[in-house]
Amino acid sequence: MKAIDLAKFLSGEQQLEGQLAMFALLNLGIVESLDSGELSPSNALRLFYNADNCLHVRKTLRDKTADQIMGHGVQLQDLIDALPGDQAQQEFQRELVAIRSLCLELLHQHQLAA
Repeated sequence: MKAIDLAKFLSGEQQLEGQLAMFALLNLGIVESLDSGELSPSNALRLFYNADNCLHVRKTLRDKTADQIMGHGVQLQDLIDALPGDQAQQEFQRELVAIRSLCLELLHQHQLAA
């Protein structure tokens, strides 16, 4: 599977609020795929939580919550690599909850503004 180019994915949305909402919805799908085991942390890192997309979020979207989401996503594989089995799984689940929560917060903020 080819990496998601976030800049291209969001290019159809003219308004920043729409881009942030689409970003949050895309992340919710990725989190669901990670939670169900359909997507591995290493694949999520390669497909989405990569340096190009992180840079796009930081420089173009310039939203603290979106930046936090990417930060949590980037560290998912590190948790699996660095921690023992059960502890890694617990931390992995905590990170997914954090990403979900931040995505919902982002959606709420920008649906109200739209």
